[in-house]
Amino acid sequence: MKLRFAPSPTGYLHVGNARLAVANFLFARHNGAKFLLRIDDTDTSRGKPEYEEAIGKDLSWLGLKWDEYVRQSERLDRYAEVIEKLKASGRLYPCFETEYELNAKREARIRCGKAPIYDRAMLKLTADQRARAEANGKTPHWRFRLSDGSRKWQDLVMDECSVKLTAISDPVLVRGDGTILYTLASVIDDLDMGITHIVRGEDHVTNTGVQIDIAEALGAKPNRFTFAHLPLLLDSDGGKLSKRFDSLALKSLRQDGLEPMSIVSYLARVGSSDDPQVMTMDEAIAAYDISHVSKSAARFDMTQLLALNRRALHNLPFEDAKIHLPPEADETFWHAVRGNVDLSAEIPHWWDVVHGTIIPPSQPEDREFLQQALDTLPTEPWGEDTWKDWTNALKDVSGRKGRTLFMPLRLALTGEDAGPELHVLLGLMGRARTVSRLQDAIQA
Repeated sequence: MKLRFAPSPTGYLHVGNARLAVANFLFARHNGAKFLLRIDDTDTSRGKPEYEEAIGKDLSWLGLKWDEYVRQSERLDRYAEVIEKLKASGRLYPCFETEYELNAKREARIRCGKAPIYDRAMLKLTADQRARAEANGKTPHWRFRLSDGSRKWQDLVMDECSVKLTAISDPVLVRGDGTILYTLASVIDDLDMGITHIVRGEDHVTNTGVQIDIAEALGAKPNRFTFAHLPLLLDSDGGKLSKRFDSLALKSLRQDGLEPMSIVSYLARVGSSDDPQVMTMDEAIAAYDISHVSKSAARFDMTQLLALNRRALHNLPFEDAKIHLPPEADETFWHAVRGNVDLSAEIPHWWDVVHGTIIPPSQPEDREFLQQALDTLPTEPWGEDTWKDWTNALKDVSGRKGRTLFMPLRLALTGEDAGPELHVLLGLMGRARTVSRLQDAIQA
């Protein structure tokens, strides 16, 4: 068994692409199969090396380790060989119509109440007509002559699927400039590379019928491939996810401080009968069941992803958290702040709160109380009971308790109205910094 993820390097991966990568990877690993990363880079006009690099970086960050790496641009000779065979067999035929002529034909068919599919006029082209067209400087594009009838398969998600080939235009597989289109290159690659299972979006269902026909024209046996078409992942408004939405690009989510396993955990379960939960990669692999994927479109819920990320960070061991922490940070600091971070990007803020500089808010009504706090602050050395001893003494001299006692202290010491336990932060900040912040707050 072997699966592949075949992105085009024409933009950054977004969560819609990532869902398919996650599905292919988890399905492969769950079944002890190989996972291939294939870069569909035959479109040189839109593909960029920096996007290919970003794809590899994003997948590595998610922990989706591939067994093989292939670029379609390195297989052009193989494609040329297959193209010539299809031409020789008559399944690939030349077409000389311009885009203007094709549009006119489509409009005419629509006016006559016919389906706007290609009329196969070029199949009637004689050798003399072709020679005259070429003599006039026309360069053909090449269409694949589809078989009559339908192509059927048992889909792992969509159940029984059928595509009526006679209702589809013969697809263009080779452009006028000689470059190959994905539809053919993908079939050649899947056959040559031993791909057995193809997991992709439901927008490829019609394309699957066409590609089955192409594969059989190249000698593949019926049911050579097993397909699974996942319903589309929609944005919060119910629209199709697009590479244009930078906020949903993996690059942006990484910069925002989301944990990779939060994303993998969420994408593994979204649109399925299984509730999303934070998992390790081993747990995600063991639990993955493609039969649990719903046939209905799913919506990407950022709120739900952030909730997963929050739970992941709150339970993240210190050793795993080190990559997010300043080099000087120790386990005590992490355990103190982790319950108050939703994103790893928030960690530097709490480091500044503990060890850096803050701007305390003005509390004119509490200046007398803050002076009392400064006057009663215990001398060092400090221990586990320092906070308790201090606040008890402060209660006695101020007569305050509860929120009226603790909130002015929190604002003065951290600049925030919520956050980690003050008794822990106090020990991390030390007496000198505590004194300085109380003085600043009194003067604010």
